Amino acid sequence: MSVTQLLPQFGNLAFTLLAFVVALSIIVAVHEYGHYIVGRWSGIHAEVFSLGFGPVLFSRLDRRGTRWQVAALPFGGYVKFLGDANAASVGTRPGMAGDARRHTMLGAPVWARAATVLAGPAFNFLLAFLLFAGIILTTGTPREPLTVERLAPLPAGMAGDIRPGDEVLSIAGRRITDALVPDTELPTALVPWEVRRAGADLAISGPNPRLPVVGSVNPGSRAAEAGVRPGDVVLSVDGEEVANFSRIIEIVSASDGRVLPLLLWRDGGTFELQIAPKRQDLPLADGSFETRWLLGIVQGAAFEPVVTTPGLGTAAAQAAGQIRYITVSSVSALWHIVSGAISTCNLSGPVGIAEASGAMAAQGPMAFLWFLGVLSAAIGLLNLFPVPVLDGGHLVFHLWEAVTGHPPAEGALRVLMSLGLAVLVALMGFAVLNDLVLCR
Repeated sequence: MSVTQLLPQFGNLAFTLLAFVVALSIIVAVHEYGHYIVGRWSGIHAEVFSLGFGPVLFSRLDRRGTRWQVAALPFGGYVKFLGDANAASVGTRPGMAGDARRHTMLGAPVWARAATVLAGPAFNFLLAFLLFAGIILTTGTPREPLTVERLAPLPAGMAGDIRPGDEVLSIAGRRITDALVPDTELPTALVPWEVRRAGADLAISGPNPRLPVVGSVNPGSRAAEAGVRPGDVVLSVDGEEVANFSRIIEIVSASDGRVLPLLLWRDGGTFELQIAPKRQDLPLADGSFETRWLLGIVQGAAFEPVVTTPGLGTAAAQAAGQIRYITVSSVSALWHIVSGAISTCNLSGPVGIAEASGAMAAQGPMAFLWFLGVLSAAIGLLNLFPVPVLDGGHLVFHLWEAVTGHPPAEGALRVLMSLGLAVLVALMGFAVLNDLVLCR
């Protein structure tokens, strides 16, 4: 292989790493800032706020005596409070007493320490909420009556007679309500539409609402690996012509993982890919999981509707609902993995997250920001788990102290912290093994 052949692969790797570092740095900075600002409000002084570990590349001392720094290894960060023996805020340096001790982490009241610890995950959830709400406000929701803004690029014979500006009254005999396109299982690419155009109601032909247009490609999926892109149109699967996305699902589900030839249309031309579906566990509304064979493509739309900006209340409710979904589905998935109900391949490590970061960044800024919100909420949730070393473990120690009137014994604390670190290292190692070997 020549150097020129390696350049595209190196470019993709560099882009993936850059996207991962940007995503992780933003999430870590917000998390640690939560610790810092609430600690400051609670009377706990921060000596160092570091983004990254290792050799310091840049630092500045602010007027409150906190050193803000950027270090060479951009895979984490920390806040070191006054008197901390180390960056993990475990143990206190000797010689801290009186008023000075009150401004240390371990010398502050339990409520101040608990609030400071809880603020990290809370700020992650806040970041996710603001990102989701901002995207919802920016992208908008379909206006009523449902009106065509622009048509997606489609092969000849799939767009029908619809035009920008058409108000959609019905599709395939089903009336439009609440600006929602009705589902249909009709096997043809064109179906009857009723539209209002220039004040006149017309009966025309238009695209099937379930047209096999690729709206997005899931990161790390077989479709992503094969080079499928958003906007592609699937013409046939396993030699069978498809005009309805549901038929793709049926064929792939029955494939049992064997390689399927896909004929796709892109930018006026057709090409074929060979893709072997991947077995995956999908969360259901009741909290259970369903195992299916998947390519990793999500249905798109034949046209973009005219949108309107939703109210702040609507955006906030939808953003909160998204965070609730991430939280519930993540806890459910972890429980199902531990109980053996679903595959451990549902657990991704840093390699899988890095690949997802690059894939979402390649799909555009909105996709990347949405992914950033999902990742921030997931990291906030992870930090709340009652495992020593994590914020949730510290909160358990503070609860113990609040109930008993004294902190856990120093010896027991060290043992628990060591066990917690061992569990996290083992989990991380297994997740990396999943990413690189077991689930490829």
